[in-house]
Amino acid sequence: MLATFLMGLVGGQRAMTPLATVAIAAARGELAEDNGAPKLLGHPVVAAGALALAIGEMAGDKQKTAPNRIVPIGLAARFVTSAVAGMALAPRRHRWLAAAIGGATAVVASYPGWRMRMAALARHGQSPTGFAEDAMVIASAAAIARNRPALAVA
Repeated sequence: MLATFLMGLVGGQRAMTPLATVAIAAARGELAEDNGAPKLLGHPVVAAGALALAIGEMAGDKQKTAPNRIVPIGLAARFVTSAVAGMALAPRRHRWLAAAIGGATAVVASYPGWRMRMAALARHGQSPTGFAEDAMVIASAAAIARNRPALAVA
């Protein structure tokens, strides 16, 4: 369940990216047959909607009015989306454990991610740090989804 844990780390930085990543993979038929994700996750409309939400989150993150990722609603969103992503990256027989690992990891990872972003923001500004974080998050999520069979521990 290494992939689930790693995707939870991604979820700690961007709430919608894990969900968008696994929804796109599911729509393309790239998830393992026995994955624990809900069947609806693979519908093209769900994948497109999750991608739109992820793009919107990344755009909103560059605004001065963007809330901190550690506000309660942000933590709740990170838990839920990373839990679903965790289920999608794990075998069905481990789906609830994967959901717990993905969700909990996202919540815990939010705090050090927020602290690092605040430190970088003071030095480099809102948008540059946001774009750098986006690049890291997108690259990480894609690598995790692409290499899922090699990373998963059954």
